[in-house]
Amino acid sequence: MVKLPHWLHMHADQLDQSSDLAETVLPALAGDQLLRIGVPQEHGGAGGDVRDAIDAIATVAEQSVTAAFVFWGQRCFIEFLLQSENRALAERRLPGLLSGAQAGASGLSNAMKFLSGIEQLQITGARHADGLLVDGGLAWVTNLRKAGFVAAAAVAPNDGAPPVIVAFDSSTAGVQRSDDLDLIALRGSNTASVKLAQVHIPAADIISDNAPAWLPQVRPSFLGMQCGLSIGLARASLAQAAQISAGSRNQLTPRIEALQATLEAAVATLLAGVHDGRFKTQAPAMFRLRIQLAELLQQALMLELQAMGGRAYLNGEQQGFARRWRESSFIPIVTPSLTQLQAALQLFDSQQAAKAAGAQA
Repeated sequence: MVKLPHWLHMHADQLDQSSDLAETVLPALAGDQLLRIGVPQEHGGAGGDVRDAIDAIATVAEQSVTAAFVFWGQRCFIEFLLQSENRALAERRLPGLLSGAQAGASGLSNAMKFLSGIEQLQITGARHADGLLVDGGLAWVTNLRKAGFVAAAAVAPNDGAPPVIVAFDSSTAGVQRSDDLDLIALRGSNTASVKLAQVHIPAADIISDNAPAWLPQVRPSFLGMQCGLSIGLARASLAQAAQISAGSRNQLTPRIEALQATLEAAVATLLAGVHDGRFKTQAPAMFRLRIQLAELLQQALMLELQAMGGRAYLNGEQQGFARRWRESSFIPIVTPSLTQLQAALQLFDSQQAAKAAGAQA
């Protein structure tokens, strides 16, 4: 059996630029038991916690952000079930998700923007029998395997009740997956849009019946694992820059080492905050870390570019640089995007300033 690191090394460029291997990514991740990392043993996992999942996603991203993006989507859905009070749903779905037999998709980008006051929910629901009839759509969702998937989404009930988080299956009547989005990179990630037309969601498939209360509890894991993409890609770029610069006269080594130290300090802060729970109530601190990691990635790529010099523009001399450059362009725009996070931080800062002014008055 070909080990995952070797497989990713051989196929990273193909995964980035083609959808030919899209259906094989999830089985490859599952074959190395990566989907079980950070999942309690009593739920069929390997033990550990979400910090281990972040590290595993970062390790995959060092070789292929496409594969890491699929990993993130699958592991997020697993995390949603782990943090759901609907234990029957978790028991029913987790075995297939952990084995890779079932693809799981996050689908909560819209919900995370809603939580920060950036966007309205795109899916609405009407009470029906023991659940909901839902309509709407999700513009960007990854890991929508053509062989079948289950995805999470936030739904706004039309009776004024709090939004809910539901799971819907691709085989359910009314679920329509688009063709793969025509991306400039990450083309092997099974990324598409979904439309829902009168889709019945039974109560048994409701992950949370109070999204505004539940989302802040799961957001640190959602964002933390997403940060694994930046971490792994930055590490790969810096490692390549360091290798090229070793023994050369380009004088980049001190800058590379300094950036590596800054990156690892940010990673340590991220892992500590996710573990101790501070980010559940201190979202701005996590937003700033997400922005910082994206900026460190851009600095890492510039150092790799400078280390390579003109070779960076020669196809035969790439050593993965062109792919990493394309992959990196996704990091600032993946939801929540840097622009959205910065807007949320500005709103938070203005609210804090208003409170301070009111306290002094």
